[in-house]
Amino acid sequence: MLRVSNLDLAFDQLILAHNMSFELAPGKTHVIIGPNGTGKSSLLKTLFGEVRPQRGTISFAEQPLDYKQLNQWRQSFGYMPQDIRLDIGLSVLEVVLLGQLKALSLKLADSLLEQALRALDQIGLLHLAHRDIRTLSGGQCQMILFAQALMRDPKVLMLDEPVSALDLHFQQVLLEHLQQQTQENNWVSIMVLHDLNLAAQYADNLLVIKQGQLIAQGSPKQVLSADLIHQVYGVETDVLYDSLGLPFIRTQRQQKQVA
Repeated sequence: MLRVSNLDLAFDQLILAHNMSFELAPGKTHVIIGPNGTGKSSLLKTLFGEVRPQRGTISFAEQPLDYKQLNQWRQSFGYMPQDIRLDIGLSVLEVVLLGQLKALSLKLADSLLEQALRALDQIGLLHLAHRDIRTLSGGQCQMILFAQALMRDPKVLMLDEPVSALDLHFQQVLLEHLQQQTQENNWVSIMVLHDLNLAAQYADNLLVIKQGQLIAQGSPKQVLSADLIHQVYGVETDVLYDSLGLPFIRTQRQQKQVA
């Protein structure tokens, strides 16, 4: 269990979290949604120990985050931030292997090589293993960084907008694989998404954040309503349901009056 208690987080006069508390269970995919600038990415960085809050506690498996022992804390975490630029002369396979940097030595263990190749195969990019990472598209790089995060064999996996550069096919590949691995390995997976329909499909638990407050939490069916979306985003929507009974959000156009 990952627990956040009474968290206060602010930059200058911008309050990103005020007395925020929640618990994230293992084996579940938790998705954070909310408007731009509301602190979703900063919250992930805080959980990783990269940003220190003004108040509050963070713990995982009953062990509190100790800023004097960040390396030990981060050993349990896989973290894929937004907008990583891969301007390095490495192959795709080498980048994935960096997910197990501490295990690397002058002689590469066969088990690590097999693990990296398997990670690439599972996301459908094994054929790129020996390509220079600098020759790939932004979406391909995003998938490679996802494979690198999986190589860490994390107990907590945090992904910040992991599908922002992906086409429909690879959005589905990444999110399906994430959900499957989360359930099989009992990870705590935390993801920031802007696409509410993807959040509705793949979240076991939604956390809705606005102006430093956690204003709703629960399953997509419990949380996503036209009233809540208007409260959070200021837009009118129709909330429909797909063939699986999951919410589907369609925004309503703002009609302009014709003189």
